[in-house]
Amino acid sequence: MAIAELGTLKKEPKEKLTRLRKKEAKWGLLFLTPWIIGFVAFYLLPMMASFGFSLLNFNPAVPDESTFIGFENWQRALIFDEEVRLSFVRTLRFAAISLPISLGFSLFLAILLNSKNVIGKNLYRTLFYMPSMIPLVATVLIWNGVLNEQTGWINVFIEAITGIQATGTQGLRWLADPKLVYFAYTMFGLWGVGNAMIIFLAGLQGVPTEYYEAAEIDGASWFQKLGRITIPMITPVIFYQLVLGVIGSLQYFLAPFVLNRGTGFPEGMTRFYMVYFYKQSFTFFNMGYGATLAWLMFIVALILTILLFSTAKYWVYYASEER
Repeated sequence: MAIAELGTLKKEPKEKLTRLRKKEAKWGLLFLTPWIIGFVAFYLLPMMASFGFSLLNFNPAVPDESTFIGFENWQRALIFDEEVRLSFVRTLRFAAISLPISLGFSLFLAILLNSKNVIGKNLYRTLFYMPSMIPLVATVLIWNGVLNEQTGWINVFIEAITGIQATGTQGLRWLADPKLVYFAYTMFGLWGVGNAMIIFLAGLQGVPTEYYEAAEIDGASWFQKLGRITIPMITPVIFYQLVLGVIGSLQYFLAPFVLNRGTGFPEGMTRFYMVYFYKQSFTFFNMGYGATLAWLMFIVALILTILLFSTAKYWVYYASEER
């Protein structure tokens, strides 16, 4: 009898725990319901609709004349439209230049402002973060003046330091020279690395100080601690920033559109993929073809993201995982 009662006592906590988990699951689902409704209404259904538009010759100005054309838009984008391939190449080329520079600069600032020897760190953190609060259109217009070939202070500074004429009619044509325009656009991004800097700073502050103390006892230099402790411990943050950076670079649109209205100046170098998508969709009102271009971008971004995640196991270190 005592053994039976003991068995009953052992089963009761498990039953109560199961009821508790069911109750928590119901409440969790209840709180998730608004997000689920929003995801279905504003993401899933529009995506399904856009795929349907990609199978149509759809013009929103005359929706009654829309006709079903099957995969002709896909065939045009993948085979016959050379501008799709060229715009993708331009976008990837710009990403290859801007993304490493932006990530490296934001990490450099975070490491600098995480140092104990910097006086007024909170002030500098605020100052470096503030430009990211400025609207992007205003940022582009400001830098358009800063990089002006005749009066921009970047050229004035270069001329003052080097003594080589960089202003006037012989000035560096940052926004008009095909060899310099990608670096000019990269400067736009460097001015707004405050978000990335804050995220890197949070990752740096999560590195256990015991590792640095042990390395100092062993006589490790600053560069050794950076390469053997700091960088490996913040690889999850680097990976996160890399994924966001790749997706953001593929969607680069605002600066070339504001400055050139999508003309691709100079020499078509700034006619990125999203600019071409915008012109097809909202200038020529070829919405069916625009939906096809949007889905192609989604597929490319998905493939690149999957490739990044597949390589993460070789270089991203998580303290909670066994290697």
